[in-house]
Amino acid sequence: MITGKMLRDSIISASNNIQNQRLAVDELNVFPVPDGDTGTNMSMTISAGAKELSMLPDTCTVAQASKTAASALLRGARGNSGVILSLIFRGFSKGLKEHETATAADIVNALHEGVSAAYKAVMKPTEGTILTVARVSAEKADDFLLENDDTTALWNFVCQCAKEAVANTPEQLPVLKKAGVVDAGGQGLLVIFEGMRSVICDGVMVEGENAPSAAPAAAAPKQVAGEFDMSMTELYCTEFIINKKDPGADSLKLRAFLEAMGNSVVVVDDEDIIKVHVHTGNPGGALTEAVKWGYLTNLKIENMLEQYKARLAAGQEPSEDTPPSFESGESGEDFSYKPVDPDIPYGFVAVAAGSGVKSLFVDLGVNAVVSGGQTMNPSTEDILKAIHSVPAKTVFVLPNNKNIIMSAEQTLSLADRRVVVLQTRTIPQGLSAMLSFDPDASVKDNSVNMTKAIDHVGTGQITYAARNSDYDGHKIKEGQMLAMVNGKLSFTDTDLQKTVVKLVRQLIKKDTTFVTLITGLDVPTAESEVIEDAVRAKLPEGVEMAVVYGGQPVYYYIISAE
Repeated sequence: MITGKMLRDSIISASNNIQNQRLAVDELNVFPVPDGDTGTNMSMTISAGAKELSMLPDTCTVAQASKTAASALLRGARGNSGVILSLIFRGFSKGLKEHETATAADIVNALHEGVSAAYKAVMKPTEGTILTVARVSAEKADDFLLENDDTTALWNFVCQCAKEAVANTPEQLPVLKKAGVVDAGGQGLLVIFEGMRSVICDGVMVEGENAPSAAPAAAAPKQVAGEFDMSMTELYCTEFIINKKDPGADSLKLRAFLEAMGNSVVVVDDEDIIKVHVHTGNPGGALTEAVKWGYLTNLKIENMLEQYKARLAAGQEPSEDTPPSFESGESGEDFSYKPVDPDIPYGFVAVAAGSGVKSLFVDLGVNAVVSGGQTMNPSTEDILKAIHSVPAKTVFVLPNNKNIIMSAEQTLSLADRRVVVLQTRTIPQGLSAMLSFDPDASVKDNSVNMTKAIDHVGTGQITYAARNSDYDGHKIKEGQMLAMVNGKLSFTDTDLQKTVVKLVRQLIKKDTTFVTLITGLDVPTAESEVIEDAVRAKLPEGVEMAVVYGGQPVYYYIISAE
């Protein structure tokens, strides 16, 4: 029999286990681009659940523990692997609904619910991945139940099945076999299962080490220099979680109350909880109102004046162009909640990295830009906060990275306004979609037209190999230039100028009329000018070119051809 305390501790142990092994899981990724990827994304996703679970009492039920984990993982989900992991736990929670404790049969049923939820969310499930490992573990657990109903023995068996399924992934995916590795997502799930086993079977929680750092914070927008306003009335940064009395309760009234008594209000809810952030001069009043909605957990009240003074005492006095700022959220971006304005039909959220790239999107009408990209996959909650900061009836979201689309799609059921997630996989696709937007067209027509625009732009990307690899017929050495066309590796080289010229020529088609070079953070200005001249000299007649400083990390150049 598994108790709520045991389940709570097992998931925290699992979080610690993947935290400790995340780099080893990252190294299993076949394509050697420099990114945080699978292990880091899975670790940061489940750590969001561990943080919430650590606040539950020992008397919690398995239903409470699984619900808490599922809700937190949903909001903290990063990357495709993180979203799939959150869906497995969401299904797991569904299977344990209203259970005080869980039998072996309950656990197997919960596993099946998790597998079902994950498979439904993936358009074209690929075998030999995390999905396979979860499914095989659940299916074989059915056979185990026919002979044994001991929960400890069951979870040992589940881990063994998962281990065998991971070992078999190279036989299901030829790309893994050629690279001589197992599937990274499947291995990450095995590490999580093994972390749970340490508690369920041995009564020992895995200790956490080498915690993953949060995604690098974006620089705060420059403001007018000045000292901290000592007379401000909204002095207390107040955060808490409400566990709802009524699952169907509408939190709009609570949000309106908090807006009337403070600022920087963020209210996000699902069927079980409401997460609240507010700057107010009366935190007691906020809590008195909040407790009417349910019982409170994760309370945090901080005096922002004391925070400011502490920074000064530590020698961190802000410079003239970076005055003190007190922002909500771990990403460093302040997306304050704004209610829907019926007079604003459309708004836009984009995910991008690099000051120049962000400016491009803002210039095209994007209201909120979430910091993120190849090395920083934002969480579902990061994207949700940005959506709620845009007071439009319909908000279009441009993920601009294939590993962010699933996280963005999870906001559809969480947002309090209409959300349309466009399938933009690259920065040029996102820019092209914005250029095709028509403010006078319907949501449906804009969705269709912006999607068509995505298909009409070619994207080139130049980065470097983070490690030696054998991928898709290419023998890749660490440090080599990787030239990609529409996300697929085209060729490798060691000379940046030759790589850019060759890639541009590959991207140009008969109907191409315009090429844009977006220069990355690590390309010196002098070298950029030389490369620009070399590319212009090789352009076919009738093709124009523009060069824009993007400042993006990881990619020396992002190239669009239209």
